[in-house]
Amino acid sequence: MSTLHGHAEAWREWRAASGSARMHHAWILSGVKGLGKGLFARAAAAELVAEAGISQPEWTAHPDILVLDHLPANDAEEEKKAEGKPFQTKRNITIDQIRRMQSRLVTRPTLGSRRVVIIDPADDMEKNAVNALLKSLEEPPAGTYFILVAHRLGRLLPTIRSRCRIMRFGTLSADQIDEILRNEVPSASAETRAAAIAAADGSPGAALEFVAQDLGKLHALMLRLIAQGDPHFELRGALAEEIGARPDRERQLAAIDLARAVVAARLGKERAGDAAVIAAHGELVKLSGQLPSYNFDPGLVAMEVGALLASLAMPREAA
Repeated sequence: MSTLHGHAEAWREWRAASGSARMHHAWILSGVKGLGKGLFARAAAAELVAEAGISQPEWTAHPDILVLDHLPANDAEEEKKAEGKPFQTKRNITIDQIRRMQSRLVTRPTLGSRRVVIIDPADDMEKNAVNALLKSLEEPPAGTYFILVAHRLGRLLPTIRSRCRIMRFGTLSADQIDEILRNEVPSASAETRAAAIAAADGSPGAALEFVAQDLGKLHALMLRLIAQGDPHFELRGALAEEIGARPDRERQLAAIDLARAVVAARLGKERAGDAAVIAAHGELVKLSGQLPSYNFDPGLVAMEVGALLASLAMPREAA
């Protein structure tokens, strides 16, 4: 997502605080992934370090904006990054990154009186990195501010949360996300947009990722499975074919997330079947959590997803 959307209230809160005499030194930007919290953090940091009469570079080259995010996984992935190619990252933000950042804090800011440290996402820090960061949050150097981006606030230790002011980012409506998709991906069909909106849980960034996966046909098949069942396994076969014989992990996870959204939308529509809906949703969440760690056969994963969807059809098909 290249631009910020739906953050007028967050900007009002941030600018009221930054214009006061007692700006809090540490902030957590909390909300689901894909809302633009990282973009907000960088734009807010650029505003905070800017001072009248001093020329300011873009945040990407600003010496007083330090961004800690996922590093390339290895030297080969580092080369891909340098060449502008897609690259794999490490799973966590490491203690070495925190220590390198802390070594910078012993000096004064370069262009003005303020410096901003962004950790994105902070909920992916290693345990030792969290403990090291605590020292800086407890005794921040003068003029240093921290912005922690958090997709899952509960994963941050209470000792971190208690030292930060929390700014919560709400999800966007379906109409707002549809407008973003129309503007940023005008070539996307109505079918593709509908699938992306259904799966995105109010996150425009997630919706854009789903559009890239082109899930429109999958969405239609999933709706048919829930509506009709699949006594002859035809729809499950079509589902597996649409996902692909050798899908990458991202496409498999996108398909499961879409199925989870389709199932969640059934809750409350047939009170007698809510227990089955909740059970199917739980299985999809479990499968989504297992997929990154286990080498499941893609075809079997597709059939399992199809079976869970078909089990919610009326009359009920045995799961």
